[in-house]
Amino acid sequence: MAFPFDINQIFLERVTLLDQTLVAGNRKSTERPDLLEHIVTVIDELGRASAKAQQLTTPITSASKLQSQKHQLYLLKDVESHRGHGMVVGFLKVGYKKLFLLDRQGVHIEAEPMCVLDFYIAENFQRHGYGSELFDFMLQHNNLEPVLMAYDRPSPKFLSFLAKKYWLTQSVPQVNNFVVFEGFFLNKTVAQLRKVPLKKPDGEIKPYAVMEREVVNQEQRALPWPFPLPHSPQRSVSSQSSNSLSVGSSPSRVPLQVTSASAVAGNRDSPQSPLTERCRARRTSIHHDHDPS
Repeated sequence: MAFPFDINQIFLERVTLLDQTLVAGNRKSTERPDLLEHIVTVIDELGRASAKAQQLTTPITSASKLQSQKHQLYLLKDVESHRGHGMVVGFLKVGYKKLFLLDRQGVHIEAEPMCVLDFYIAENFQRHGYGSELFDFMLQHNNLEPVLMAYDRPSPKFLSFLAKKYWLTQSVPQVNNFVVFEGFFLNKTVAQLRKVPLKKPDGEIKPYAVMEREVVNQEQRALPWPFPLPHSPQRSVSSQSSNSLSVGSSPSRVPLQVTSASAVAGNRDSPQSPLTERCRARRTSIHHDHDPS
């Protein structure tokens, strides 16, 4: 992949490692503003090319993402191409990620392995050994075996590359987008594996919870407050008791003054009420005292 600037002047080594600081070799971007601009252009262009090759709608590699994440990007160049100005052959992005995986027995395992997150070799440089050179450089730099790594959404070409180059053919099915191979779960030290405890089963429903549920159902069937049925003191008392249950209090803790008021309100028009009899006798007495006849 050619660019309108000298690649050999930006990336001094054949394989350059870039991190969050976007440092190219021994040079720092703070010393050369134009250098940082060129590095950003190269990374963004490589990310777009990789997304197009994988038929992705959005690039998963860019300079801004590399600056915000603790990932490593290995960039390979061809020194002699483009009239001695060099060309970018491809890149490999890796990083540690915490994953929940399934082993062969279906046991959930928590691990934080080194993952291959993006891998791209330009089409005109493929099948020339550049992919193997770049991948081997990354393995040696991190002192890793390819079987101990996880691979994020590998393309069919990448899977074929892993099978041909490193004999990785038997993968362990996962529920996420990552692919791991047999042998990954054998080295617990390197892969940092630990079993994830099973979720505790839900406990049995307590009898009091059942009682609360029945009270709520009764309240839903009753008319809404404050419209109780007329001449129904028992329904009013029952509603007060139900409200106490629904907030977790005991049925025996109904306030006495509320019950008494409800009883008076319910018997206000009853002929047996002493208050009603006294009022009726007083009205009769007044009527007789002012009778014009």
